[in-house]
Amino acid sequence: MPLTGPALGALRILLVEDSPEDAELMSEQMLDAGLDARFERVESEAELRQALAAFQPDIVLSDLSMPGFSGDDALRIVRETSPEVPFIFVSGTMGEENAVAALQKGANDYIIKHLPARLPSAVARAIRDARSAVERARVETELMRAQRLESLSLLAAGLSHDLRNILQPLLIMPDLLKARTDDPQLHHLADVIAECGRRGHEMAESMLSFVRGSRKPSERIEIKGLFDAVALLLRSNVPDAVRLELQVQDEGLVVDANYTELQQVMLNLALNAIQAMPNGGRLSLTASHAGQRDGVDWMRICVADEGIGMDADTLSHLFNPFFTTKADGTGLGLISCKRIVEGAGGSIHVSSQPGQGTCFELRLPMHEASDGSEPIEQLVALGSGQSILVVDGEATRLSLLGNALSSQGYQLQLASDGPAALRWMQQEAMPALVIADAGSKLLPASQLLGEMAALGYRGPALVLEDAAVAVPADAFPPGVEVHVLRKPLQMQLVFRAVAEALG
Repeated sequence: MPLTGPALGALRILLVEDSPEDAELMSEQMLDAGLDARFERVESEAELRQALAAFQPDIVLSDLSMPGFSGDDALRIVRETSPEVPFIFVSGTMGEENAVAALQKGANDYIIKHLPARLPSAVARAIRDARSAVERARVETELMRAQRLESLSLLAAGLSHDLRNILQPLLIMPDLLKARTDDPQLHHLADVIAECGRRGHEMAESMLSFVRGSRKPSERIEIKGLFDAVALLLRSNVPDAVRLELQVQDEGLVVDANYTELQQVMLNLALNAIQAMPNGGRLSLTASHAGQRDGVDWMRICVADEGIGMDADTLSHLFNPFFTTKADGTGLGLISCKRIVEGAGGSIHVSSQPGQGTCFELRLPMHEASDGSEPIEQLVALGSGQSILVVDGEATRLSLLGNALSSQGYQLQLASDGPAALRWMQQEAMPALVIADAGSKLLPASQLLGEMAALGYRGPALVLEDAAVAVPADAFPPGVEVHVLRKPLQMQLVFRAVAEALG
């Protein structure tokens, strides 16, 4: 019965055979059985090695004994250079002992030449088994990648939490420093510290957002300012042989995106470009109008280098997870860039040729430029001795909040955990305000306020909440007045929230 050839597709079958007549008989046997195949015959080691590279066979059929070349040598060469290709011995002199030895050495099957009827089915089965093994290995690799991603997610979540706590003082202390001096230079330095803290906190939030598949809010970003910031951050990483050029067609180019994430994209692409130019060259960052589509104005951002470039095969895998051309690379940088750009409503494209450099092109929807006016910040009234109970397991933040609010005229009681706060409330008077961290592991704010409500406290309460882990409103006890303040904390916002909560 003919085999179902089309299921296997067009096959390339390599015959290691010194007899043209025997090779012809084997070919006819397989074609008559319905296999769709092309054949190539070799009879020496050099011819075999060349055919494995150029012909790329789906299967190798080899005689056991040939003048000057043996089937055992052919099997060894195939297993060394193309281990996934099935190998079948077809011989007229193969005894049972030799057949067992051949299978032990890695052959898939053996056929006796004077009993060739089994040859087509053996070939079909060996190819199907080999393809199944390749697919199984691919699935196992993808599973391992998924497990690696899961491990990275857990690591990133932990790092994000720790980084946010470490960076929190950089957001609180600048306001405290500015309140103690009128020196404009010190005010400027405090603002720089606060900005670094804010950007660092956003990077930690972006890491957590990536892990959880959520996104940070967008903001209005002027591309010229973004380019200037990227150039400043790149300054220590640009070798003398690399020329960095920035070109913005119109200073009014503005986009809606998350600043930290878009800056991360630009830095990632720029650093990749620098590494692609070991002998130096030009790295250019350009931004220009890209016309209008569906009533929306678009901009084009290009990161181009004069480096080694990439071939078509590399380009086709460029945005696959864990694909990397660097010995120390993770293979996650470009897929993160793609996610960020597409999350901002844009697209990313790449063009490259070996030896001719690479250009990454980002297309993003534009945002209308503002009139540049800034809202006038209103002064916050000082406290008048009201008692505030602050509950926070992060010691540094707890201390800073205590110092800051004390300087505003409030009476502070600090508790490092919920049970300590409850003991103080039972032993002392009810506070005018409770400030509690929503993410306390020992006693979360929602549960803590429930315990306080049982003691008679009805608020107000100010809950410090991570933007990425919002607490549902119905999680808090009924009858307790709850206000929410999102982290990262900035002291002016804390002062305002406290004043509003106290009414």
